[in-house]
Amino acid sequence: MNNSHVRIFDTTLRDGEQSPGATMSSSEKLEIARGLARLGVDIIEAGFPAASPDDLEAVRRIAIEVGNALPGDDRPPPVICGLARANQSDIDAAWEAVRHAARPRIHTFLATSPIHMRYKLRMDPEEVVERVREMVAYARSLCADVEFSPEDAGRSDPEFLYLVLGEAIKAGATTLNIPDTVGYTTPEEFGALISGIIAHTPGIENAIVSVHCHDDLGLATANALAGLRAGARQVEVTINGIGERAGNTSLEEIVMALHTRRQAYELETNIDTTQIARMSRMVSNYTGIPVQPNKAIVGANAFAHEAGIHQDGMLKNHQTYEIMRPETVGLSRSRLVLGKHSGRHALKAHLEEMGYSLSSDELNRAFERFKELADKKKTITDADLEALMEDQAYSSEEVYSLDGLQVACGTMGMPTATVRLRGPDGKLHIHAAVGTGPVDATYKAIDAVMNVKNTLLEFNVHAVTEGIDAIGEVTVRLQAENGQQSRRTSPQSDVARARTFGGYGADTDIIVASAKAYLSALNKMLLSAGRHAGAAEVRAPGVMEAVGEQ
Repeated sequence: MNNSHVRIFDTTLRDGEQSPGATMSSSEKLEIARGLARLGVDIIEAGFPAASPDDLEAVRRIAIEVGNALPGDDRPPPVICGLARANQSDIDAAWEAVRHAARPRIHTFLATSPIHMRYKLRMDPEEVVERVREMVAYARSLCADVEFSPEDAGRSDPEFLYLVLGEAIKAGATTLNIPDTVGYTTPEEFGALISGIIAHTPGIENAIVSVHCHDDLGLATANALAGLRAGARQVEVTINGIGERAGNTSLEEIVMALHTRRQAYELETNIDTTQIARMSRMVSNYTGIPVQPNKAIVGANAFAHEAGIHQDGMLKNHQTYEIMRPETVGLSRSRLVLGKHSGRHALKAHLEEMGYSLSSDELNRAFERFKELADKKKTITDADLEALMEDQAYSSEEVYSLDGLQVACGTMGMPTATVRLRGPDGKLHIHAAVGTGPVDATYKAIDAVMNVKNTLLEFNVHAVTEGIDAIGEVTVRLQAENGQQSRRTSPQSDVARARTFGGYGADTDIIVASAKAYLSALNKMLLSAGRHAGAAEVRAPGVMEAVGEQ
């Protein structure tokens, strides 16, 4: 027996399904079981067959379809296990379900803590010992592989545990699972419990010691690792750590702790770690239980870096802030998440990856606009950056620029917009207008300031990214009317009259984006007409003017 090998016993389909709202259909359980086999788990606890006819059928299907070797597959199939209370009818149901597997297992349990024996079982300790002896022997008469768990072992008297476990071994148990059923113990206590069991249980050399920890105090993984360090060689886990109450020990945390800290634990598993992320998504999708973003190993933020200092370190060497590679767990790469904490180097590197090569001045402008956007959005996506860069490209030459915009609209009153534009002479021009809607009112106010005759041919708006804080992207197409053509073209020319100008704007406020797009097109029109020098003079009467820089 390889004493450094840790058997991974996955109970996602049994204990994991006991999470409130996590019930899965038979077909979903079968798909997860297939995924667990690909992952390389040693034992799949497929369910609790006595719970319902549907559960029995689900376990039976898994035993048949996953618990037998496939043609061309050299790996042994996983052990298929069914849970049973320590009574004959439960054990019969479990055997009926798992017997179709090449390697079946019956897992039976009985509580051993004083509080459980007194209030739940209403049995004396002597009765518990006798029941364990009898039911383990019965399970062994049906199946060569029998696991026994003393429920609530974490709060049981150690001396009583030694007695019960010794009797279970005599009756034929091949695996002794020690559950911290209510997540009560600390790592030091649990490690000492496992050490005591290994040292004092008669016949322990004939069984494998297993650990099954719950996360009520957030110590499940720490307790399980303490148990392994003390000599346990099977660990019971679930994908994403789902399970009763606060959940179970997380498969991905145990596996990656042993993988990453090989020298510390000197233990190994059969798990194909590149399948971890895929299994995490599958279980989350089928159970409807989302994975919290900061969940170790599989959370959305597990390999994401937003802080500027961290991003700078990652760009220089990933080992500065990552103790494992995302590819190891089946993710494509680390993410430098762009947000308000990000630095200039991270933005530059990300834009270069997207194909943008910026000068120092262009990067400074982009970084300034990026910071403004990051104050409005929690996370900046690639689509946001593309919109930002397009907006910057189109707004590089401005005759008039948007300095302020205020809009009032709704079902009561008339839509009104007040715009403040900075002209080519540095002066501020303010005008208010009423329109059929907020965009119409904004455009009329801009027209009053700039006095550029045009026809709006197209107005398109769409959200660049998902979510309520998405960037809105607006594109417009304007046609210059007579008198606004390029001076190089005759006013009578059909080409001149048909000349069109496009504008683009992006902002988290769709009205602001609309104003930017309209201004962009009008500025192009003015520049094309060669009126830059005299543009400040073409404003309509009645427009308020605020002189000077602000």
